[in-house]
Amino acid sequence: MDKRTALLVGATGLVGGHCLNYLLKDENYSHIVVLTRRNLEIENPKLTQYAVDFDQLENYSDQIKADDIFCCLGTTIKKAGSQEAFRKVDYYYPLQIAQLAAKNDARQFLMISALGADKKSRIFYNRVKGETETVIREIPFYGIQFFRPSLLVGNRAENRVGEKVAEFFLKIVKPILIGGWKKYRAITAATVAKAMVEIAKTDLKGIHIYESNQIQFFCDQLQRKGI
Repeated sequence: MDKRTALLVGATGLVGGHCLNYLLKDENYSHIVVLTRRNLEIENPKLTQYAVDFDQLENYSDQIKADDIFCCLGTTIKKAGSQEAFRKVDYYYPLQIAQLAAKNDARQFLMISALGADKKSRIFYNRVKGETETVIREIPFYGIQFFRPSLLVGNRAENRVGEKVAEFFLKIVKPILIGGWKKYRAITAATVAKAMVEIAKTDLKGIHIYESNQIQFFCDQLQRKGI
């Protein structure tokens, strides 16, 4: 294939920031478009940034165009302020971006979801993630890749006490999280981002789901190959 183009949303987030770095360094990508609320303090000849109003995404249809769409949007109910505001960021924004990208002939949609995503879940967070996956499945992309990480580890801009406690706990119990429980091990945001970019280049057709243990295994294999 010719060199690819990518569009990234959520570049200011934990996974999105690493994803942008990998994309900019990857010679397989000739152009990366980033949609943000405010421009990043990054300059690169491959990078084009658009500061957008995510509540008016239909006004930016012409900019939502690339071969591969990387959706790293995500928030928490605490940060969003309400369940309604959370749903806007984690459901409506990804859905609109996917719909507009498909109209512009995007080939592939790659999205950060969550371990336990299930539209029938009693847990609101997991239910919204599952609902988002469900509606995006219906959009006619050549390939759709859902990444379901467990607890993400990395340096966040904001301090999340609950996540720090969970990270400490998971570090203690990691040795006993084996077999089917491996997917509950914490995973670094950089690992998830690397998997997204490398899997995008495999150009897989159809819908695929990657849980934490599969993401980690994939990146461990890459490391053994020196990638």
